[in-house]
Amino acid sequence: MIAVGATLVTVVTAALAAFALARFAFRGREFMFTLFTMGLMFPFAVAILPLFILLRTFGLLDNPWGVILPEAAFGLPVTIIILRGFFREIPGELEEAATLDGCSPFGFFWRVLLPLARPALGTVSVLAIVSSWNQFLLPLLVFSEPTWWTIPVGIQQFQGQYASDVARIFAYLVLAMAPALAFYAVAERQLIGGITLGATKG
Repeated sequence: MIAVGATLVTVVTAALAAFALARFAFRGREFMFTLFTMGLMFPFAVAILPLFILLRTFGLLDNPWGVILPEAAFGLPVTIIILRGFFREIPGELEEAATLDGCSPFGFFWRVLLPLARPALGTVSVLAIVSSWNQFLLPLLVFSEPTWWTIPVGIQQFQGQYASDVARIFAYLVLAMAPALAFYAVAERQLIGGITLGATKG
């Protein structure tokens, strides 16, 4: 649930931001994009202490949103960079034709740009969900109740409790990997379908 929520927040927010940064000309656009790219320079471990204080202040400890929102924030830079580059490659003639047909800017984004961006959206979705699924430090920091432990935290606690039972540990690892592998299989199929659709249109 946390991985899916973080992925949805990341992709939706980044798609809207990338659309504005790619298709609209306004003062400070490049500066804003530079600020997003600078986010790649700061690893999560650097922000761990101020992030903990911030989450405690807003009462987000032992709350799924305390993991979803920071994961989405740290996933935005790379997602915006990928989507902005893809959106800028869409010919301006398509936007002009959509405008002549009475399409608003958001209508062009929703009806034209997003369907064409399926390969890029699939790519950033895979990156976001894999990053969220493998996140260990943030859930360990936020969740003290075992009910909310994510798979990596649960594996670490399970391994500490059953360190001598190797068979049980490996069985737990296989069960933990199954959802990620299933998602990758579905996402790979969608990626191939999106690339094929984009190659055969027009």
